Amino acid sequence: MAGIAHSDIVKAPKVLLHDHLDGGLRPATIVELADAVGHELPTRDPQRLGEWFVAAADSGSLERYLETFAHTVAVMQTVEGLHRVAKECALDLAADGVVYAEIRYAPEQHLERGLTLDQVVEAVDAGFRAGSAEAAESGTPIRIGTLMTAMRHAARSQEIAELAVRYRDSGVVGFDIAGAEAGFPPTRHLDAFEYLQRENFHFTIHAGEAFGLPSIWQAIQWCGADRLGHGVRIVDDIDGTPAGPSAATTTGGTQSAPPVLGRLAAYVRDKRIPLEMCPSSNVQTGAVASIAEHPIKLLHDLRFRVTVNTDNRLMSGTSMSREMSLLADEFGWGWTEFQWLTINAMKSAFIPYDERLVLINEVIKPAYAKLVS
Repeated sequence: MAGIAHSDIVKAPKVLLHDHLDGGLRPATIVELADAVGHELPTRDPQRLGEWFVAAADSGSLERYLETFAHTVAVMQTVEGLHRVAKECALDLAADGVVYAEIRYAPEQHLERGLTLDQVVEAVDAGFRAGSAEAAESGTPIRIGTLMTAMRHAARSQEIAELAVRYRDSGVVGFDIAGAEAGFPPTRHLDAFEYLQRENFHFTIHAGEAFGLPSIWQAIQWCGADRLGHGVRIVDDIDGTPAGPSAATTTGGTQSAPPVLGRLAAYVRDKRIPLEMCPSSNVQTGAVASIAEHPIKLLHDLRFRVTVNTDNRLMSGTSMSREMSLLADEFGWGWTEFQWLTINAMKSAFIPYDERLVLINEVIKPAYAKLVS
C-alpha cells in the first residue's frame, strides 16, 4: 500500500462530504432496533447481516443498490432510533480519523411512525451533538454538519428545502436531492433550488452517477449546484488517456497526446466545482467497472477539484481509511495525494470560510506535515 500502513491512514485527519446516515448503521444496532420495532431482517446475526448488505448492494445497479435501504430506514422511525444512529455515526467517523463530515439524510423517509419533520431533524441533531461530545472527550474531536436530502422521485423538495433553511443555525449546512437518476432529472426540483439560491444557502446534487452528462449539465447550469454528488460521468466529456500533469509524454519513442476536455468538463474544472467521488460505491452501482478504472486518477492528474468519500459505509463495507487504502494500492498514492484530497474537501465544505481555514491550517496541514516528513 505505497509503504503506508492502514493504521497510519486511520490516524490521519480526513474530511468527508458525501455520506448517507441511513447507509452507515452498525449491523448490531440494526438488529436491536429491528427487534424494538418489529421489523423482519434477512438475518439477526450482526456479522452475517453486515455481509448481506454488502452482497446485496454488489449488484452493479443503482436501483437494486438502493433497495437495501428498506431495512435501515425501517429502524430509523423513532426519536430513540434516530438519536442512536446519529450518535454512533459520529463516534465511528471520529474513530476513523474524520475531523469534519457532512452527513446527509432524507427527513421525509422517517415519518412512518408519526414523527414530524422537525422532530426528525432535532433527533438527528441531538444524536450528532452527543456523539461529537463523546468523541471529543476521547481525544478524537469531530465536527458534523448535516445536509437535508429530498428524494428526487417524490414531490417534497420545496418543503425539505424550507426545512433545511429553517434549521440552518442548528447544524444543517446544506441541501441535496438523491435517489434514482434516470427519469428523475434535477430540473424537476427547480423551484426548490431557486428558493435556496435566494436564501444564500448551499446545495449539492447527485448527478453523473447512474446517468450521463445531461444530469451534470442540468445540475450545474439549470439548478446552480455548488458541488456534484459523484460526478463520475464527467469523464465522458474527456477524450484521450491521462498523460499526467504535463501536456504530453513520450512512451517507447511515441508522443502521446494529452486528454482533451469538452466544454462541460472544462467548465467544471475551471470553476473548481467539487466532485464528491465514492470509489467503492461507484463500482457497486456499476458507474465504473473497477477501482483501477475509476476516473479519480485521471481527474486528479487533470487537477479537477476531486474529493474522496464513503457514500454508504454499511453497504460498501467501507470507511474513509479503507477508501484511501484502495487508492494507495491501485494508484500508488501516498500522503501528498491524501493531503491534497483532504484539503480539497475542506475547501469545498458548506461551513463558513474562516472555519474552514482553521481546520486546514491548524488541524490538517500540521498533521500531514509530520506524515510527509
